[in-house]
Order: sequence, then structure tokens, then C-alpha cells
Amino acid sequence: MPITLLFLILGMIVQHATGLGYIPKRIVSLVPSQTELLFDLGLEAETTGITKFCIHPQSWFKTKQRVGGTKTVDPVKVRQLQPDLIIANKEENVKEQVEELAQDHPVWLTDVNDLQDALQMITDIGELTGKQQRSLSITEKIRTGFGGLQQAAAALKTAYLIWRDPYMTAGAGTFIHDMLGRCGFNNIYADQLRYPEISVDELRSAGCELLLLSSEPYPFKQKHIDELQQQLTKTKILLVDGEMFSWYGSRLLLSAPYFKQLITEIQYPSGI
Repeated sequence: MPITLLFLILGMIVQHATGLGYIPKRIVSLVPSQTELLFDLGLEAETTGITKFCIHPQSWFKTKQRVGGTKTVDPVKVRQLQPDLIIANKEENVKEQVEELAQDHPVWLTDVNDLQDALQMITDIGELTGKQQRSLSITEKIRTGFGGLQQAAAALKTAYLIWRDPYMTAGAGTFIHDMLGRCGFNNIYADQLRYPEISVDELRSAGCELLLLSSEPYPFKQKHIDELQQQLTKTKILLVDGEMFSWYGSRLLLSAPYFKQLITEIQYPSGI
């Protein structure tokens, strides 16, 4: 799947990582995980605008101009920054908003559905911003981390909840699904695409053995485990860090060690 041109629109969608023709000096990032990547690529001065959900790094969250949310971008605030590159994502941003911005500014639009897509995205952004060596270092470390990740010994029937009321899970074609597979977890919703709505009864009838409650976008807490455990008495339910499963930038440097610890916790709950 091409990582570049994803909307057929009349605008300045950059089609190749080498096609910008210059090194950008005023970057606006509309994607939290890619904002963190810009930081790790050393683009402090060049990054001028971020969203209100770009919480990493904390120093940028406090000091950079915010241009709205990932799905509620303020075009006026973006234009005021006069960006020479906007970084957006097919899933996280709204098509119509990206189209509007692309009429006036170059946009790099990513589509990340698995680890390989993520590594290509990091490489592409390194190429776009003149940070090829740093991006290469990041991708090599990520590959090493996941290369050494040992999957869970038992492929537990697993579901991963991202939302409550209604409950929503991650199915096939999502980055989360790919991360579950790399951990060795058997996603019971692999036969459904994207983010289907589900019920507790469906989880029970599917024989869900492991239920992971994400910290984002819905902030699941211990009280939600307690509530669900009463209805799913045979299911192991855990809170997990959603950033580790769904952030596909340089946060992946931390994901493999986190998954290793999670797998150990599941297989040896007493710490044996």
C-alpha cells in the first residue's frame, strides 16, 4: 500500500518523500505519534504547530502553538503559522479538513496499518525533513526490539477495547491488530474490519480468554475491570497502555519492551 498519496484531491499532497524539493522549516503536525517522532528527529525549531492531543513531548505540549484537535483542526490557526509542510494521517484526521489545508499548503499524508507501514513512514519523514540518519537509527532500533520479542506461549483468544458505550474493539486492518499478533495474542475479531461495535454477550460467546482495556481513546480504569469481570468471570481482564499499541512513531522504541513485560505478566501473574 502506498504510504503517500491517499486522497485524490486537487491540492498540494506530496506524492514522494523526495518530492518536496526543499527542507521544511515550518512544520505543522496533526498526528500525536508523528509529533513525537518529529521531536526525536531533532526538529525542535522546525515544528511550529501541533494538536491539543500531541501530549509528547511534554515541553512541546506546553510551548508549541496548538491548532485544534486531530479531527477539529482550525484552518485559521494553521494558516497563521504559514507552514511549508503539514503532516497528517488518513485515519486520525478528517478527509475534508485535510483537503482544505492542501489547497494552500503541502501535505504529507500517511496511512499506517502495521509495523512495516510504520517503519516506512518514519523513513519517509526522515527523508522529507533531511533527518535520514536519525530516522535510520530509530527504525533499526525498532526492528531490533521487535525482532527479539518472544510471543506468548499460548495464543489466548483476545479482544482489545478502545471505547465504552458502546463497546468498540480493534479488528483487522488496524495497527492495534498487528501489535496484538506480534505479541502472540489471537484477536477474536480478526474476521471484522477496523473498529466494530461489540457487546459483552458477544465476548462471552466468543470464548474471550483475555480482554485488554486501553488507556486511550477511552480512558478505561480499574472500575471498568470490576464491572466487566462480574459478567466475564472466566476472562482475564487487564488495563494496558494504549500508546504502546496504537502510536506508530518513535514510541515504538518503547513498545517491544512493554509487550515483553505484558506477556510475562499474563503468563506468570505471580511473578514466578
